[in-house]
Amino acid sequence: VLPIAPDRLPETRDLIRKGLEADMLILSGGVSMGKHDLVETALEELGAEIFVTHVKIQPGKPLVFARAAGKPVFGLPGNPISTMVTFEVFARAALELLAGAPAAPLPFVEAPLAKPFRHKPTLTRFLPARIAGDYFGAAVEPIQWQGSGDMASTARANCFLVAPESRESWEAGERIHVLPL
Repeated sequence: VLPIAPDRLPETRDLIRKGLEADMLILSGGVSMGKHDLVETALEELGAEIFVTHVKIQPGKPLVFARAAGKPVFGLPGNPISTMVTFEVFARAALELLAGAPAAPLPFVEAPLAKPFRHKPTLTRFLPARIAGDYFGAAVEPIQWQGSGDMASTARANCFLVAPESRESWEAGERIHVLPL
């Protein structure tokens, strides 16, 4: 566990270098496009090979995946829900593989929607949702939220509704992918 890096490149680079003593490095924050987002620059200065700088999901679009000093490095976004989603979708599998677990797919399930649902189809969205009901009558319903910093709404969720970028709307009763929490 490393301390919080100040918004200065030398300290960020030094903390990343220290983190590379471990088998894998997972960072949170500093991977977007702001003037204080220094992780990618620090990794480049350390000779990292950067494979990914963003993904087409929300929350969690800014994401860095690299190899530095022969170690996998995940730079997750700093907003809490973005961090949670990108860890579950990308970093957890790598961590489990390094720990010796067999490769396993993400535990997506399908559930019918409790009511009609629409989203802007430019990114795959992982939205806080709740599956409620018994085994034969369970349905998923998105929870109203205010974005990737809305911990209160996400705390009420028991899954993420997964709305692919290729589709804009669903009717009540249609099945949709969910990622259980």
